[in-house]
Order: sequence, then structure tokens, then C-alpha cells
Amino acid sequence: MTDRLDPREVLEGYRKGVFPMGYLDAPVISWHLPESRGVLPLDAFHTSRSLAHTLKMRKFDVTFDTAFEAVMRACASRGDGEPEETWITEDIIRVYSQLHREGHAHSVEVWVDGTLAGGTYGIHLGGAFFAESKFHSVRDMSKVALASLVARLNESGFQLLDVQYWTRHLSQFGVIEIDRNAYYWRLREALKLNCKF
Repeated sequence: MTDRLDPREVLEGYRKGVFPMGYLDAPVISWHLPESRGVLPLDAFHTSRSLAHTLKMRKFDVTFDTAFEAVMRACASRGDGEPEETWITEDIIRVYSQLHREGHAHSVEVWVDGTLAGGTYGIHLGGAFFAESKFHSVRDMSKVALASLVARLNESGFQLLDVQYWTRHLSQFGVIEIDRNAYYWRLREALKLNCKF
């Protein structure tokens, strides 16, 4: 536990396989090291028929790193703008926004009719990307953001897309669960690379 995050500590944590989470009802940050880790093999992203149709229709625009903080704040809020139970606190937003300015954190934005409709963000180290959260205010736009992220990482030679935890929702995209030792091996190999986002 800590009462204030430091950007350097955050990067060092990711290098060691741990990540921070905040609490709305307490001014503390906790560090997490799951026994099992959710990862999305970049060569095995699953595109459903409906997502393939959405991507083909192309009724959206995708950008990268143009609205980082807006994506974070959307991930931390419900569609009606009211905060829900979230670990994305103001301290988290402050530190990750600084890491974004330094080139260590990136966002994917999906726009519909000029309005931010979906997105995702995360940390980049070497050939590893640590996805933190995603959101949508228009149906399927968080899925478009994830598909766009995977395409970008594949184009740039990344080896690891860490999504922290396996969930039934994420499994539809090909997310698998691996044990801690297997995760550490993948992380070490990915950190040896020097990929550009």
C-alpha cells in the first residue's frame, strides 16, 4: 500500500509484473500480483462475425494518443458521467497522464460523428503492452478499440498484451489465463525488445 503514486515506481512495478489500483473511498494505492494472469496472444485475436461486420462497415474513425486523459476518464465513469466503483482515481489519472506525456502510456480512441465513442489505454515497455481498461458509449466501439490496438501491436512487433485478469467477457477475444511463472517468462522475453508503439 502507498498513499501517493510515483511514475517511476509504476514503470518499475510493471517490469516486475505488478500493477497499481486505487480506491475511491480511501486515499491509498494497492499493488497487485495475480496468481494467474490474463493475456491476449497477439496471433490469436478472435474477431466475431458481428465485430467483423462492424469493422467492415467502418462507421467510425480510429486515432492513437490524441485524447489520452479523456479515454481514462471515460473508462472511470459510467455512460451517464457518474463515477462508479472504479480503481481509476485522480492520482491514477495524474500519474498515467504524466507517463503518457513521457511516451510510456498510450491510448486508442474511436470516434463516431466526431464524438469519442470508445477507447482503451495502457502502458508500453519494450515489446509488452499492459492494457488497463476500455470503454464504449456507442455499441461495439470498445471492441473496435481493442481490435485496433491488437493490429497496432502486431504491426510494431510486440510480443505481449497483458490484460491483467481473465474474464468471460475477454475470453471472446481469445484472452487466456496463464500461471505466474509462464507470465514472468513471457514478460522477460517481451522486455528485451525495443518496439515503437
